[in-house]
Amino acid sequence: QVQLVESGGGLVQAGGSLRLSCAASGGTVSDYVMAWFRQSSDNERQFVAAIRQSGTIYYADSVKGRFTISRDNAENTVYLQMKSLKPEDTALYYCAADPSRLTDTVNSFRIRALNYAYWGQGTQVTVSS
Repeated sequence: QVQLVESGGGLVQAGGSLRLSCAASGGTVSDYVMAWFRQSSDNERQFVAAIRQSGTIYYADSVKGRFTISRDNAENTVYLQMKSLKPEDTALYYCAADPSRLTDTVNSFRIRALNYAYWGQGTQVTVSS
């Protein structure tokens, strides 16, 4: 089974940028739908972005135009480039992977955390105002 390790979180001022990495082992990222979720205190895990096996990309409305998800098959890593960060982006960011066709092809499955089988440990992003 695939193991996921996130890195790249930190403390940044509003308007700043960060790039998160999700390094995979035990599996190939292009064989999974790969996604980023985030969770702030007292909230459910919230969909941020996903990249399908085909390479098609989806974003939550709240991050469109500011965040970019990408996949490097040679490095077996998925990235989340975050720009114009806002205090409301503060959260623990998780990388997730799922091999199922439903999660890959059906949007309502793709945006729900419970449909992902594999998770990293999370990396904290804090945006100060």
